[in-house]
This record gives sequence, C-alpha cells and structure tokens, in this order.
Amino acid sequence: MLREFGLNETVYLIMATRWTIALSLVAFVGGGLLGLTLAILRVSPFAPLRFVSALYIQLFQATPLLLLLMLLYFGINFFGVRIDAWTAASIGFTLSTAAFLAEIWRGCLESVPRLQWEGARALALNFYQTMRLVILPQAVRIALPPTVGYMVQVVKGTSVAALIGFTELARAGTQMNTITFQPILVFGTVSTIYFALCWPLSLLSRYLERKLHVGHVRVQAM
Repeated sequence: MLREFGLNETVYLIMATRWTIALSLVAFVGGGLLGLTLAILRVSPFAPLRFVSALYIQLFQATPLLLLLMLLYFGINFFGVRIDAWTAASIGFTLSTAAFLAEIWRGCLESVPRLQWEGARALALNFYQTMRLVILPQAVRIALPPTVGYMVQVVKGTSVAALIGFTELARAGTQMNTITFQPILVFGTVSTIYFALCWPLSLLSRYLERKLHVGHVRVQAM
C-alpha cells in the first residue's frame, strides 16, 4: 500500500545519511593513511618500492569501484569467506580511495621546487628526514584543494554501495520511492541532503586555499 512522503520519511532519509557519512570517513581515513604511504613510496629513491606503489595505483585506478565491491562481497564467497555489506564497502572504498589520493599527493610532493630537495641533500638529510622536515610541510598546503575536492567525490560515490545491499542515503531513497511512488519528492530530498554534505566541503577548500595561500609556494632558505 502506497503512503505519502512526509516528515517520518524525511527523518528516515536523514538517519540513513549517518551511514553515508560513516562510510565516507572510513574511506577517507583508511584510504588517506594508505594513500600517503603509497605516495611517499612513489617518490622513493628505491626503484622496487616505486614499482610496487605504481602497480597498486594503476591496478585500483583501472578497476571500477562497482566491480571491486562485487568481488569483495560476492566473489570472496568462493573462497569460503563471507563478509557483510558494511565490511565489503569499507574495504573497497578504502582501497580505491588510497589509489586516487596517492596519485594526487604524489603530484603535490613532486610539485615542491627541486631546490628544496637538493638543499636537503646538501644538508645530508636522508629520505625520511627530507620528507618529514622539508617536503611534506610544503606539500600539505598544495594538496588541500584537490584532497577536499576528491572527498566530495567520495561522499557522492558512496551511493554505489547500495548495489551490494548497503543501506546508505541512495538506497534509502530508492526504498522510500518504492513505498511512496513520489520520485520528485524523494530524490529531491536525497539530492538536497547530498548537497548539504558536499557544499560545505567545497567552501572549506576555498577558505583553506585563501588562508594558506595555496598555489604560491615560495622557495625558502633552509
């Protein structure tokens, strides 16, 4: 029996948003930690480490996220292992996010002027010291806008998890449309919630860009 889209239905969508936010945070934190490691390995002076990092990035950037989720949720059953939709989505988004953040941050690391790298070598700093004391502090400023921009993509991309049965905002909207058959109201509300999640991130990106003068990296004396 159909029912009208009202306050209770709106509250249901808002409650489902918790899982969209939770999945986005897991993907960003887990993917960020792994992505930073991969980005550093990508600019490492050791060729085998660069190869391993590049291979990971190419593999997961070339794998559609939906396919990755399907492999984790359904394909792994062939090996006698069964995981729930939340675990599969968390792992899948973390692995995919790490690959894209690693490439973004690799570009930011390499955009630091070469004089900074050469100055660190002149001071006899090893690779770890160079990254920690010289390169990373400057690269962080450069990385802020593209990182926050990609975070917006992660939030919107969580809707893909609905296809493996994970009930986040997009799936909740589909369920609500089935029982109300009012797609304009339902998906209009879903779109509004997504906008409310993503727009502040875009504003934050622009604020930090102005505040930290991103794009105007100065070569400072070491």
